[in-house]
Amino acid sequence: MRTFFSEDHRLHFPQAELSGGEFVTPYERPSRVEYILGQLKERRLGEIVAPGPVDMGPAERLLDAGFLRFLETAYDEWKAAGQGGEVIAAGMPTRRQRHDRIPRNIDGKVEYYCHASETAITGGTWRAAQSSLASAQAAQREVAGGARGAFALCRPPGHHATSDQYGGYCFINNAAVVAEMFRMGGARRVTVLDVDFHHGNGTQDIFWRRGDVMFASIHGDPLDAYPYFAGYADEIGEGEGKGPTSTCRLPPGTGYGPWAEALDGLIARIRDWGAEALVVSLGVDAYKDDPISFFKLDSPDFLDCGRRIGRMGLPTVFCMEGGYAIEQVGVNTVNVLEGFEDA
Repeated sequence: MRTFFSEDHRLHFPQAELSGGEFVTPYERPSRVEYILGQLKERRLGEIVAPGPVDMGPAERLLDAGFLRFLETAYDEWKAAGQGGEVIAAGMPTRRQRHDRIPRNIDGKVEYYCHASETAITGGTWRAAQSSLASAQAAQREVAGGARGAFALCRPPGHHATSDQYGGYCFINNAAVVAEMFRMGGARRVTVLDVDFHHGNGTQDIFWRRGDVMFASIHGDPLDAYPYFAGYADEIGEGEGKGPTSTCRLPPGTGYGPWAEALDGLIARIRDWGAEALVVSLGVDAYKDDPISFFKLDSPDFLDCGRRIGRMGLPTVFCMEGGYAIEQVGVNTVNVLEGFEDA
C-alpha cells in the first residue's frame, strides 16, 4: 500500500489551543505525523510518495465558495486589521441570532465560519490544508487506477469541516472530497466509514441530503463527547439522503468487544447498501490512553479493525483524521493499514 504525504503540513502549527480553561500546545500538531511516518518506514508497509498539485475542482462541487475564499484570505485580513496573534474565534452565531448575513469585519467573519474555537488559523494553514487535500486526491487516484488500497497521511485532518465551517482541527473535508471524486469517476454508491472517536459531523453535514454517498460512523456518545450537537441515532439524513446515514454512539469506557460489534453492524449495512468504493476516516483516538477520548481500544485491536475493513473487498482510501496519544499514534495507525493488507 502506498502512502501519500506532503511536507507542507508543517506550515500549519498553531502555538496555542484553549483547553480546560487555559492555553496549551495543540493536541493536533506536526509531531503526530513523524510517529506515523516512523512506523510506516520501520514496518516497510509501502512507498511514501509526495502528492501532485491540489485540484480544487472537486472541493468546489461540495463546499461553499465564500467559505473557501475565507480560508484562503482569513489570516491576511486578520493581520491587516491589526490583530497580533493567530486567528481564533471569540464566539459563534447562537440560537435565535441571524445566520443569513456574513459580517464584513474579520472578527465577525471568523465567528461566522468557525464552529469550534480550539481551532486556530495561522499564516500557513491554507497551504497546509490544500496539501492535505492533495494527498487525499493522490490516494484516490491510486485506488481509482486499480490499487486495492491507499493511505492519505492527511494533516490537518478534515472530518469535522462542514460545507461552510471549520473546527475540530479541520478545514477542508478530505474524505468527503475523495468520495465525490469516486462518484465523478463512475462509482454509483460510495461509503465514508468514520472510525474516529469523534463523530464526523462535517462529513454527515455534506452528504445529509445525498442518496449516493453513505456516511457511517462509530463514535463517543455526543452527550459526553465533542462535537456534542451531532451524532445521535435519529440522524438519518433528509430527502434522497434519508436512510444511508448510519451512526452508532457508544458510552464512556467502551472496549473493543462492543466497538467491534458496532463495526460489524455498519459493515453489514454497507454491504447491503451496495457500496462500490470505500473511504475510511481513519482516526485512532479510540485508543485507551488517548487524552481527549474515553474508549478503551488497545493497539492489537486496530490490527483486527483493519482486517474487518479489508475483508469487505472494496477499493479503499484511508484518510488520516485524529489520534492524540502521540507515542502510540504511529503504531495504531499502521496496525489498521497492516490489518487491511493482511485481509
